[in-house]
Amino acid sequence: MLEAGKDSAEMDDMHMAGAWTQNHSGETDWNLTTPPQPGLKDREIHVPRGRFLGGSSGCNGTICVRGVKQDYDDWGLPEWSGDEMFRAMKKSETFHPSEWFPADQNSHGYNGPMHIEAAPVGSLGELMLESYQSKGLDYRPDMFSSGETANGCGHALRTTWKGYRTTPMDFLTKDHKRSNVTIKCNVTVDKVILERESDNTLKATGIEYEDSNGNRFKAFARKEVIITAGTYGSPAILLRSGIGPKADLEALNVPCNVNLPGVGKNLQDHQLIFTYYELNQAGLTDDPRVNHDPNAYENGWKEWKENKSGWLAQFPFGAFAFARLDDRLMAENPEWRKFSRSPGRDPMGQASSQPSLEFFHTVCYGGPPEYTDFPKEGQYAFAMCCFLCGAQSRGEVKLNSTNCHDNPFVDHRYMSDRRDLLMMSEGVRFANEIVTTGAATKDVIKGSWPPGATHHLNKTNEDWQPHVQKYASTSYHPVGTCKIGGNDDHMAVVDSKLRVKGVKGLRVADCSIMPLVHSGHTQMPAFGIAEKAAEFIAEAAEVNGSAVRAKL
Repeated sequence: MLEAGKDSAEMDDMHMAGAWTQNHSGETDWNLTTPPQPGLKDREIHVPRGRFLGGSSGCNGTICVRGVKQDYDDWGLPEWSGDEMFRAMKKSETFHPSEWFPADQNSHGYNGPMHIEAAPVGSLGELMLESYQSKGLDYRPDMFSSGETANGCGHALRTTWKGYRTTPMDFLTKDHKRSNVTIKCNVTVDKVILERESDNTLKATGIEYEDSNGNRFKAFARKEVIITAGTYGSPAILLRSGIGPKADLEALNVPCNVNLPGVGKNLQDHQLIFTYYELNQAGLTDDPRVNHDPNAYENGWKEWKENKSGWLAQFPFGAFAFARLDDRLMAENPEWRKFSRSPGRDPMGQASSQPSLEFFHTVCYGGPPEYTDFPKEGQYAFAMCCFLCGAQSRGEVKLNSTNCHDNPFVDHRYMSDRRDLLMMSEGVRFANEIVTTGAATKDVIKGSWPPGATHHLNKTNEDWQPHVQKYASTSYHPVGTCKIGGNDDHMAVVDSKLRVKGVKGLRVADCSIMPLVHSGHTQMPAFGIAEKAAEFIAEAAEVNGSAVRAKL
């Protein structure tokens, strides 16, 4: 196994879930930035990806939102149905019940290397659950594990246990070390080695890679090469290998070995926005520990180091909700009513069983590094977050050069589809209503944050559109650039068993294969994809082994 970044065993900032943004720049990040995005007022968007052993699962939100089954049924492949993906996702997990949390026991696994637990939502979270319900979102505690509803509120479980974050490396380290697996860190994969067989077909026989000193090596595979470099990295490796759109390859003088027009295309992400509010009373947020203490990080790290507890031991999100808002837009927005829709679908392509948006809140002032309006002692703030499901904007990943150390060109084209802006603006409008007029929160909201901001007074979809364009950003959930598909899909990169089309012995197994982004966070589908890939690989090995035995 080859990893571009360093070993993460001693990375406290990775093991502490609350330290997530500490790895969003520098040597532990790929430092990718989009070009100016016209749909976001020409802002360039930093799209962090983990560059260390464990990857982006080591700097994500630890959130386990699996989506709903229709998300996967929409992929149109029996092997990847909703039932199949929910089965595969829970195969990875060991769920740890809590007395206070009414879990849906059948939605969880109990024997996997990935540890999952429920996290208390805090004082503000309890109020938010009441306010969600007052706006028609019924309380269904484990709905984000069961995928049972597109309209409701509950608890999003976390990939943490005993103060530690779980990552995919738990499958190969700690109690699961394997003598037959060699892990090399600080090496960058350049390309796949392809050989032409006697029948003129191509076969992947290994890879070429470089170490941090520029020394070049080859590693050969006895059976298969599996690419798991993520939505930005996997298409880049394929392109450097001469697998991709012929015109794009020829523009960089890369010989085209397999003309696959879908490589790097179909890039999708959830749009996410943090909208901040000030509270009029103490005791509801974790600001005293996180923002008022001048030595907050040092004290938090010390508590984690000694007891595996404290504010850095958990990700700072509270209560979650799903909502469908098509009816609101249909009733109030003439522009929305003009968009075409397929039978049983809204203009975003979502069925009634799929949410339009997800909502959650922070347990104190905090968020991505660009937000620096930290509250002083006696001030208390939090973010109400909203992210868009079923986004229609599509971007692409291309090579900037053939040098494997040069980052690819990543253009999400955020908000390039008008429907995304209208639905996202309606989501932020609804979130504002939950916070400012919800039954349990309306009396504790002082107003917008930072002081002087007035966004809490916005009323219409049109009022919110400039706010969305100014502040919306990545949800860290890129998918789609090596999409899965059937033989009739000319933009598909891999088949239903994740095999790269036109090449033997080569698979892609990460979120780049998702043809459509699901209604949730990409962590759980990533584990599900990996579980299914392992099953396909084992199945192929068994078939080939049987053939050899038959010949003997």
